[in-house]
Amino acid sequence: MNAELNRKTAIKEVLPTAFGYIGIGIAFGIVSKAAGLSALQAGLMSLIAYGGSAQFIIVSMLLVHSPIISIITAAFLVNSRMILMSLVTAKYFKNDSMLHNILTGSLLTDESFALAMNKLNYTNNKLNFAWFDTANWFAYFVWFFSSVLGALVGNFIENPTNLGIDFTLVAMFIGLLYLQMISDKSLKLSLQLLVVVATFILVYLGLIFIPSNLLIIIVTLLGCAVGMVLKHVFF
Repeated sequence: MNAELNRKTAIKEVLPTAFGYIGIGIAFGIVSKAAGLSALQAGLMSLIAYGGSAQFIIVSMLLVHSPIISIITAAFLVNSRMILMSLVTAKYFKNDSMLHNILTGSLLTDESFALAMNKLNYTNNKLNFAWFDTANWFAYFVWFFSSVLGALVGNFIENPTNLGIDFTLVAMFIGLLYLQMISDKSLKLSLQLLVVVATFILVYLGLIFIPSNLLIIIVTLLGCAVGMVLKHVFF
């Protein structure tokens, strides 16, 4: 990464994330095909829903014939973490038009958010629409085409779980976390490691008491609170 905030730079910097999207998108397409969806249906879901974890949940709920209201509610709860991420990124686009803000927020994902937070380490805490918009659209279309490709490949795979496809999303987030930790010089590595450990503990305990659809939001808020306390009290 560098300090430039233009469309050409955005394409170069989103490429590693896009390669991750290819693996996860193909995995989603394969799982969708196994659940009975066509390549067209998998592609349309990626264009309309555009949420990796939410799409996997939608497919799994369709497979067991869950009520449509339950599917919508589950997808909303899983993706509601985007509200928190949008609140964080919105301050960097206060001088942009409403259309720019809508486009940025609508195409925001966990990966593009992590990429943007990493970019701040190189740009003196600045972002702009051209860079973010390009990164978002590039990732969006890579995800779409990968989903369709996965659904086509799914015609030749009977049991996707035997290939470990369900681990691709986790592997991508591990990579993004690692890149964020080694590039963010504003926080001590020991502090970041403590927050990661605390988050793991919160997730482990939360799985016992909290419904999985609400777990992400609750642990996110608690993790932020723990990080803030650790930073201001001990660092």
